Amino acid sequence: EVNLNYGFWMGKYEVTQAQWEAVTGENPSEFGGENHPVEHVSWDDIQNDFLPQIAGGFRLPSGAEWEYACRAGTETRFYWGDDPNHEEIREYAVYAANMRNGTDEVGTKVPNSWGLYDMSGNVYEWCEDCLHYGYLNAPNDGSAWIEPPTDYRVYRGGGYNFEPPWCRSAGLRSGDEPSERLNWVGFRLVRSL
Repeated sequence: EVNLNYGFWMGKYEVTQAQWEAVTGENPSEFGGENHPVEHVSWDDIQNDFLPQIAGGFRLPSGAEWEYACRAGTETRFYWGDDPNHEEIREYAVYAANMRNGTDEVGTKVPNSWGLYDMSGNVYEWCEDCLHYGYLNAPNDGSAWIEPPTDYRVYRGGGYNFEPPWCRSAGLRSGDEPSERLNWVGFRLVRSL
C-alpha cells in the first residue's frame, strides 16, 4: 500500500514523435507518424537527451505514481472495469488483437476517468524506478524505488503487441537495461505541483 501525500500532473498522452523531434532534432521511432508515441528511446536517452532540454521540472513518473494515475480511483483489473472476458478492452487500449503491427496515434481510444489516454496499451512507458522483483522494502510514499540500485529500469502499461493481461492497471512491472531501445516502449511525463 502506498500513500501519496503530494500532488503531481501527468501527461494526458504519451510523448509523441513530433514532440521528441521538436526537442532533440531527430526521430528514432520505427513506426511512422508524428502523433504516434515516440518509441525506440531508451531510459538513458530520455534522461540525457530529452529532459535536460525542456523546462518546467518534468520527469518520468515513479511506478507508484504511474499506477495511481492509471487506476484513476478504481480498484478493478483495468481502469474501465474487471473485463473478465476481455470484451471491452478494444475500446480502451491499442493491443495485440487490434494493432499487432505497430503503434497507433495517441488518444484514439477511450481515456480513463481522469482523462489520461493510452494508460493501457500502445507503448509500455518508462518509469523512474529500478526494477525490483516483489514489493519487499518498496517505498510507501510514492517515490521512485531506486535503492538499492539494480541494472534494470521499470516500464509499465502494456503495448501494441501484447495480450490483455499485460495491459492491466497493476499489470506486469517489467523492465530492461536503461540503454535498451525497444519499438514497444515509450514514455509520458509528470511534473510535481
